[in-house]
Amino acid sequence: MKFCENCGSKLRAKTQVEGGKTLVVLACDNCGFVLKDKKSVSKAMKQETETSKQSIKIVSKEDEKIKTMPTLKIDCPKCGNKEAFWWFLQTRSGDEPPTQFYRCTVCSHTWRQYS
Repeated sequence: MKFCENCGSKLRAKTQVEGGKTLVVLACDNCGFVLKDKKSVSKAMKQETETSKQSIKIVSKEDEKIKTMPTLKIDCPKCGNKEAFWWFLQTRSGDEPPTQFYRCTVCSHTWRQYS
């Protein structure tokens, strides 16, 4: 990763046409500084590619089951499980109490209870 010599911003890889040839250069989006040194550009491109490969996270259907919502003990009307996630939503006018929603931790059946 390289930084601009003028303003310190991160340099990004861009294509530039010079003399009929397309070159890859590192350019600053902030002040327009351009780094054309071929060794620096290829080294920075390699580092950026490796960094982006490391930061990719694959999310599967199993990961979707991980929830961070609060749970409580309540019977699911569909499967009989004894635990469900819960949350509140204001589904009616402001002077009415909110609606409490439940979602089963096993079968993901969702139901509501009006207060």
